[in-house]
Amino acid sequence: MAVGDVVGARRNSVALPVPVLLVVAGLAAAVVAQGGYYLPGRVLSGLLVGVAVVLARPKPTALAALGGAFAAWAVLRGVIEGDVLAAVPAVAAAGVFVGAVLVAAQADLAQRELLATVVAGVGALVGFTGWVAVVFRVPSWTTVAEGLLRAASTLTYPNAAAAVMAAAVVVSLVLRPSPLTSVMSFLLCVGVGATMSRAAVIALAAGLVVLCVFSGFQKTVAAAAPPLLGAGVALAALLPSLRVADEPRPVLAVGGLVVGALVALVLPRLGRFLVPVTVLLAAGGGVALVVFADRLATRVSFSSPDRAQATGAALELVARMPVLGAGPGNGSFFFQRGNEGTRFMRYVHNEYLQVLVELGLVGLVLALGVVVCVLVAMWRGRGTPLWAGAMAAVVVVLVHSGFDFLWHLPVVLVVAGLCAGLGFPSTRDGMVEGTVG
Repeated sequence: MAVGDVVGARRNSVALPVPVLLVVAGLAAAVVAQGGYYLPGRVLSGLLVGVAVVLARPKPTALAALGGAFAAWAVLRGVIEGDVLAAVPAVAAAGVFVGAVLVAAQADLAQRELLATVVAGVGALVGFTGWVAVVFRVPSWTTVAEGLLRAASTLTYPNAAAAVMAAAVVVSLVLRPSPLTSVMSFLLCVGVGATMSRAAVIALAAGLVVLCVFSGFQKTVAAAAPPLLGAGVALAALLPSLRVADEPRPVLAVGGLVVGALVALVLPRLGRFLVPVTVLLAAGGGVALVVFADRLATRVSFSSPDRAQATGAALELVARMPVLGAGPGNGSFFFQRGNEGTRFMRYVHNEYLQVLVELGLVGLVLALGVVVCVLVAMWRGRGTPLWAGAMAAVVVVLVHSGFDFLWHLPVVLVVAGLCAGLGFPSTRDGMVEGTVG
């Protein structure tokens, strides 16, 4: 091989920069450490992202200023309330999200595609371990709700796991088609279904709509139909194992997973047989859902009395201190539930309302300022192949955040930050860092 060929091969090879690798390590640490919810995982993931930012040395931006202002406000409210440590979760949330965005935004286009593949791969691993946990009844990786097993993987909170996977799904759909990306998309869809998260389904639907708008309807359907239908086959085989009172059916579930994976891989190659096979699979999934509808009634319904009453309690707290809020960590909600007496919920399952309760209108305006700054910068970065998937992933997290307490888990924020950074403006050669607002 000539020297010129060697040099060219090196130039064509893609490797993630050290700061990006550190953020990925922070993501992995949060995945393993129960989403980073508890202090050790929060500190480790935050430290890794912080070191990545120091090494990346991003330019001062409006996004960094707004994120810093939000963190400073949380600390100030903690000092006023006499418990500055209560502000740590809010500071960590702002830090890991903004840090992940700033670091990912410095990657060039080739590095971003590799980073998107890594994010999808991590999400697929979460989905597979969640499926395994349900099939083989792994207590620490599942949650029991209304007598049903819900996949939680190592994150231990099904809705957070679902948010991570739903965001990764829409990113995986814009990657270059290959057997690997097809399998990842399939496992991600299976994982979302195994969590039985209603909010994740709504958020994923919103993300797919964004993909249809910015990437084209036909292209989105062609990319999404195979993994979704394959996941439908796998989930239909998983249904008999979901109820705790029933004996698990691992042979059926494994068979369904294999067949579903084959569907996801083969369906795009069926040509003129694509439509009839798709209709047949969809009909089969509908039949399975009807057969097991009585077992899944609590997850199919949109009713959630506890959350509705917690929302009412939260609004009462907002009415008392609308501007300054009750202080970080003081958003606890008590309400009466019939003969069961007083019920307690630590989170209102709506992060926008949670911020309003704890940090008041000032905190909510700063948080929304971060969101707006991200969306504006992403809009300036449109035009790259990954952009539609990145925008869809951010929308997935924003929509899902209105139904669950996701900002309290660094794993969700790191994924959201990395996906946002994928859509920021960037030079073609990566020699100059992307503009992040």
